[in-house]
Amino acid sequence: MTNLEASFTLSAIGICVTVDMAVGHISRFEVSQGGRMLSPFHRAPWTSETLAADIPDHLRHLSIDFFCAPFGLSDVEPAPAHGWPANAPWTLQGVEHLPDGMRAQFTLSQKVLSATLTKTLTVRDHHPFLYQSHLFVGGDGRMPVAYHAVVDLPNGGLVSVSPKIRAETMGEPLETDPSRGRSILAYPAASTDLGRFPRADGGLSDLLRYPLDEQHVDLVMLHEQPANPIGWTVAARPVERDMALVLKPSNVLPSTVLWYSNGGRFYEPWSGRHRGVLGVEEAATFFGYGHQASIAPNTLSQAGIATSIPVNGAEIKSVIGACDLVGDGVMHAITCDENSLLLVSSEGMTHQLAFDGQFLTQDTSPQTLL
Repeated sequence: MTNLEASFTLSAIGICVTVDMAVGHISRFEVSQGGRMLSPFHRAPWTSETLAADIPDHLRHLSIDFFCAPFGLSDVEPAPAHGWPANAPWTLQGVEHLPDGMRAQFTLSQKVLSATLTKTLTVRDHHPFLYQSHLFVGGDGRMPVAYHAVVDLPNGGLVSVSPKIRAETMGEPLETDPSRGRSILAYPAASTDLGRFPRADGGLSDLLRYPLDEQHVDLVMLHEQPANPIGWTVAARPVERDMALVLKPSNVLPSTVLWYSNGGRFYEPWSGRHRGVLGVEEAATFFGYGHQASIAPNTLSQAGIATSIPVNGAEIKSVIGACDLVGDGVMHAITCDENSLLLVSSEGMTHQLAFDGQFLTQDTSPQTLL
């Protein structure tokens, strides 16, 4: 592969993943299970269109999952929103053919706070998961980070999450001008009951049932219970009979940002057509306020919830996956051992998946995440 090539594909028995080398996004994620091809993640409808010059590259290529550093506004050093990792080219550094799979390493073309950023992706035979790692080498300072998975829910879905402290929204909605977009949740607001979150109209929305409404875009942040060793989100698609899974190390990424994008932005490239999409953004950030706000003292960091990481030497991991629908799609619990992940539905049905149980728990350093 040369640096001019647009994509790189990793594959193992039962899984195929493609990286968009122009921006580092995962542009294809397919799992073969039970004779079916599962692909529950989202790719924006405009990725092959010619767009206005001022639209940032992370929006031009918006797809499946990507790494943000910083998450949100880049106002400490010059970079587009969500940082260079989501907007700049990556170079393939090497490929390792494992006895049971494949691993590839990439390097970002830009520095991040003077650090070199490497991306390592691994797929394994019969594991319906992509194992992702981003390692900062060198650099100085702190920044908010997040993985930005997007799930395709054209026929609605059911969301399940690991135990959370609460859900809350920012001071202002994502869209404040009715001519440009519509948000329906209350801002600011908070709730410990994810099934009853305040709306701007005085009503309540169930954050775990998609869609919340029609023609809206909203963002709400969930905070992990500190006792959770691994945080997880499952977006079940009952019509498609499958589920998207997102897993993280809770001590490194203590928050989950849920982004409900259902036709609520009316300007380019959204144009009211970005519908049935749920962002599952595993993060250490102060909402979407950006780099400066996340490294400064704020209401979350003062409450003991990390909103940034020290860059030098930090390794940030995440896992995305897919499987057949388990029970009614509502998950009661997810546990793992060294070689498997066990899903337990609200009905008591169980499903076991091949899984590297040590991937998310090795080499984490919670004491440094202030």
